[in-house]
Order: sequence, then C-alpha cells, then structure tokens
Amino acid sequence: MILVAAGSGVRLGAGMPKAFAPLCGEPLLAHALRGVFGCAEVGHVVIVAPGSHVLQSREVAGQDARVDVVAGGVDRSASVQAGLGALRHDDGIVLVHDVARCLAPTDLFARVIRAVRAGDPAVVPGLALTDTVKVVDAQGRVLGTADRESLRAIQTPQGFLREVLEQAHAGAASATDDAGLVERIGGHVHVVDGDHRAMKITTPADLAVATALLQDGPYAG
Repeated sequence: MILVAAGSGVRLGAGMPKAFAPLCGEPLLAHALRGVFGCAEVGHVVIVAPGSHVLQSREVAGQDARVDVVAGGVDRSASVQAGLGALRHDDGIVLVHDVARCLAPTDLFARVIRAVRAGDPAVVPGLALTDTVKVVDAQGRVLGTADRESLRAIQTPQGFLREVLEQAHAGAASATDDAGLVERIGGHVHVVDGDHRAMKITTPADLAVATALLQDGPYAG
C-alpha cells in the first residue's frame, strides 16, 4: 500500500502538514494507519511523507516492520511515484490511499483488495450522488443536467495490479486520481461500494464532521 501523506494542509488551516493535524488528540496519520492495519490483507505500507516530516512519520508508525517512509514529490503524482519506487518485490496488488481519508474503515480496504483479486486490474470505491448535478460553462451558464444515476463520487483506497499502476504512472502528467491515469492508457476501472466514513478531510468543517464520527463510536468496521 502507498499511503499518500505529503499534503501541505493549507486549506485545513492547521499550521502543519495535513497528516499531522490533530483529530481527537491524534494526528490524521495515526488514524489512517489504524484503519489500514486493521485489514489483515495489508502486509506492507509505504508512507509518502512531507520531506520535512519523514522522521515524524516514522515516529507515528513506531517500530512496525511493515512500514517504510519516503519523502513525497512536488505534487500528488510525484508522491505516488515515490511510493512505487519503495514497494517490495512481492507487492503484487497496490492500494493507493490518501491520509486525508483517515477514517476509511477496514472493510473498505478488504472490499477493494477482493475485487482486484477477482480479476479487475483497477478498482475504486464510489458513492452514489444525492444532489442534482449541473454542467456549466466558464460564465456559470447551465449547459445541462447530468444523470446522477450514472455518477459516483470516488474515494480511496484505490486498488491496482502493480504493473497496471506502474504503466499508468510511466511518463504521466500530474493527476489527482490514479484511476484516471489508468483510464488514460485505456485501462478498465471497476467501481465497488464506497463508505461515508472514507470522507476527505480538507477544511476545518470536514475536521469537525470527522470528530463527530469518532465521537459517535467505532469507525473501523
């Protein structure tokens, strides 16, 4: 698994890299690792950390031999590529997960892994949309209404056969979604059910929602 934790956290306003912003007394990174290692099928994790916080990331992970830490790149794609370079030779299925989705439950990781093992080379979790979605132009004029039945809000972890992910990232331009890179090379991407607990923490309001989820009870599925 590649755990992308190199974000600056500017929009979160925590005054530190996002992975180290506190959530109920612990950094987001600690919460993310707890969910990851709750899944017995995850045997190796590469934390891609801010260059300034590699040692701190190692401290959060403790002495766990399943964890390696590397410095991230200039953007998300470069960070994932750094993680790819630190994989072990027997890492045949690779999950890419964002530390910003630190409350993703254990069963979500297992669901993605099972789908890859069942024959899908690229798998993403997604949630059906409940809002009406409009397509607009640069001036804000509505061009049409999208059929939300065919739309999904995509989350992480995203799972891939290693060779598929490496091919997708070979010479790739920057992207915020690894599955999108697979699509660019003509690859097949399968969607499985996502989980509302895998919400992305980007703003202080998101952090408040995540706090409420934790306070409501166990989230690790």
